[in-house]
Amino acid sequence: MTKTPTTLPTLSILLALVVASPSGPVYADTAAAPIQTTGSDLGKELRWREQIVDSLMDGEAVDLEAGEASFLGLYTEAEEDSGRGAIIVHGIGVHPNWPQVVYPLRTALPRDGWSTLAIQMPVLANEATGADYAPLIAESAPRLAAAVAYLKAQGAERIVIVAHSLGATMVNDALAARPDDVDAYVAIGMSSSGLQAGRDNVELVRRITIPMLDLFGQNDLPAVVSGARERAETAPANPGYHQVQIPGADHFFEGYEEPLIETVVQWLDQTVPTP
Repeated sequence: MTKTPTTLPTLSILLALVVASPSGPVYADTAAAPIQTTGSDLGKELRWREQIVDSLMDGEAVDLEAGEASFLGLYTEAEEDSGRGAIIVHGIGVHPNWPQVVYPLRTALPRDGWSTLAIQMPVLANEATGADYAPLIAESAPRLAAAVAYLKAQGAERIVIVAHSLGATMVNDALAARPDDVDAYVAIGMSSSGLQAGRDNVELVRRITIPMLDLFGQNDLPAVVSGARERAETAPANPGYHQVQIPGADHFFEGYEEPLIETVVQWLDQTVPTP
């Protein structure tokens, strides 16, 4: 595992309106709605929600609101309250209970005193590419803000974001644009070769100033590995930037869940201690 410090600027997310009660699907009337062509595929979100809630074993489903959109969150309370909460953000086209990266983190962090809230981010049809997601980036910040508000309502005093793949691009865009009350950020498998969803992650990282962990696998996607040095070199002004590569791991950390969890937990505990 190798570490390399680097830099960034501060954060903020706007808009946010939090949450309805954990029970009673807010989505009941959306099943018959036509699929949006300029925003998230609400039909797909509803299908994900139904599948997840029917088989949910860890945590509880909560319904969050961002503007006029309702979306799913999975809240897992810390085994021992430490006043800290983590928002878990999935990658392209999937959901907040995805078995790779997302589920391991959302269920492991509560054992270390972190309450987690894994949230449904905007999604498109399965065949959509990263470039197709460009119009959806603007929908990300309100969802992140709603998640922050929810965790605060549950008593979290320190809040972090942990995001994977395209989810990291969505978070980068929100954090680079406005300062917020998030204390730290973990980006996992973040691409930086060319544009992703119309965003230059290297330029976005340059504008983030909160403590940030740039984490990826040795056998990650080429766009992730090849851009690692460039990402590190963009943040000389941010003493809280660190880069870690996990030997042997691929983009989804298959078989490397424990090193992934250990690395994230260790960095978060050092960076965001109990209030």
